[in-house]
Amino acid sequence: MSMHFSIFEILMLVCFGASWPFALIKTYKTKVVKGTSRLFLSLIFIGYLCGILHKIFYLYDWVIYLYVLNALFVAADFVLYFRYRKRPENKKS
Repeated sequence: MSMHFSIFEILMLVCFGASWPFALIKTYKTKVVKGTSRLFLSLIFIGYLCGILHKIFYLYDWVIYLYVLNALFVAADFVLYFRYRKRPENKKS
């Protein structure tokens, strides 16, 4: 396992990762997903998957767990989106 991680990569993942729980809690409490972009969530998820693959194939270190955690947050946001999207308050007006 390599120990050549970047503090900037870690800080980026921590900052992004700190944002997801707030978004998930808000969605869970309000059950409102109107305005949530599936394209945005998909691109973010793909980005995290690419980070995971980079860690697996080129520079495996413990930072991979931050990528996995963030990808799980995005996956949870997708689950909430599909769970609540048919509620009346989420319909397009």
